[in-house]
Amino acid sequence: MKTINIDIVSDIACPWCAIGYARLEQAMKQLASEYEFGLQWHAFELNPDHSGTGEPILPALARKYGRSEQEMRATQDQMMTIAKDLGLNFEKMQERFTCNTFDAHRLVKWAAERGKQTEMKQALFEAYFGKAEDVSDQDVLLACVESLGLDRGRAKQILDSDEFANVVREDEATYQQAGVSAVPAFIVNGKYLISGAQEPDTLVQAFEEISAKPE
Repeated sequence: MKTINIDIVSDIACPWCAIGYARLEQAMKQLASEYEFGLQWHAFELNPDHSGTGEPILPALARKYGRSEQEMRATQDQMMTIAKDLGLNFEKMQERFTCNTFDAHRLVKWAAERGKQTEMKQALFEAYFGKAEDVSDQDVLLACVESLGLDRGRAKQILDSDEFANVVREDEATYQQAGVSAVPAFIVNGKYLISGAQEPDTLVQAFEEISAKPE
């Protein structure tokens, strides 16, 4: 059995990151008889300077990309269809507000120590895209923690402190310096970059080609 290690650089506020991971899951299932996969999630903030109250997502995206709200709504509609086909809950994607994701990333780092980093990431995606909840709000974050059976009290301690803040900042700096400027980004076996939410068959082919290369 060959091993493939994948470092996933992503943000909780990135819908393509949720879609990209769901497609990766399908690719890993297709290859489960040949390969073992090791995953590590890494932090990236699409909106690192965000503070204060969020704004409705459609006007925020329209301004950011210089497009109309109608165009952004159409793009989001497409993503909602893709997500539904992958079994993801994006029902309230267009009702969400912009928000800061730094504390959420801190909890993903903590959850990794408990063997629940992927589950935490998925719970946060569901809260943000499925329920339009504010994933910078402590109560929302603690509800995600509880949903995974993790220690709410310990998570609150972390949120009330600066624990894991340096870990997240170092993570972000490492991948920015490595040239990752858009997410999702998948770094395979520490060498090969796959950018964007690629289709499962594309990922399968890439993994097979990478594993066939001499070390």
